[in-house]
Amino acid sequence: MKILAFDIGGTNIKYAFCDENFVLSDKKTIPTEAHLGGQHLVNKIISIIEENDDIDRVAVSTAGQVDSKNGIVVYSTGNIPYYTGMMIKKIIENKTGIPTYVENDVNAFAAGEAKFGAGKGKSDFLCLTYGTGIGGALYLDNKLYKGMGSSAGEFGHMITHAGGKQCTCGGEGCYECYASTKALVESVNKANSTNLNSFEIFEKENFEKPEIRSVIDKWIDEMIIGLINIIYIFNPPLIILGGGIMNEDYVIDLIDRKIYNILMDNFRDVNIVRSKLGSDAALLGVAAQAANLKNIS
Repeated sequence: MKILAFDIGGTNIKYAFCDENFVLSDKKTIPTEAHLGGQHLVNKIISIIEENDDIDRVAVSTAGQVDSKNGIVVYSTGNIPYYTGMMIKKIIENKTGIPTYVENDVNAFAAGEAKFGAGKGKSDFLCLTYGTGIGGALYLDNKLYKGMGSSAGEFGHMITHAGGKQCTCGGEGCYECYASTKALVESVNKANSTNLNSFEIFEKENFEKPEIRSVIDKWIDEMIIGLINIIYIFNPPLIILGGGIMNEDYVIDLIDRKIYNILMDNFRDVNIVRSKLGSDAALLGVAAQAANLKNIS
């Protein structure tokens, strides 16, 4: 079986082919151009599909709250305008004739980690990914828990600062306004009159500047606030953290050094780790979900 898998984020779309052994090949990344809206995004995906032959299935991991049974984005914040209600599965199948499966990106990430990565062999864990926003997923009793409206795990929209910054969801003081990678970049550049991206922030000449390091440390403290709330609610044995920012050892090391000193004693057994699969997690997860469904049309 040849699956063309996509992972749609607020900044980039990653895609690759996946074979029956779940080996990814020909991986590529293109800009999402989210500001142009959901239809433009779906059209980009269709163009890529139509450029390739002999595809058995299409698997789409996407930002937004997703009804995976019907392949519909049931809700999306302003990060991708005009995306709420987008019938991705129906549009792609009608245009290409190829059976298509659609899943929320962090649910796909969790499925990938459960089958191939840091969650392999674990019956219960939580996932958070840090990027343009903060996504979450709950893997409980050996399966994804999606909630009543397929929207469980919206950890990025926990209120951590009542009356705080305006969020794209329409609320104020959401976790992702303070602890996302986007929030870090904005805070560093505002405080230091720079124009650095997330990778440049951690380059030695920038990272070693005290004024930048202090912003990074405060941002990690914001991450820890949300993680503590989640730990106290779910008491999970394992939390897997994802997003490109987790490639920075300083981030995961400082979380590890600080959080266990703050947690109540009986919650300190939680194991907090970074993704084993990195940027491949959602691609592998959504491909595996698509492959395991006997009939997705």
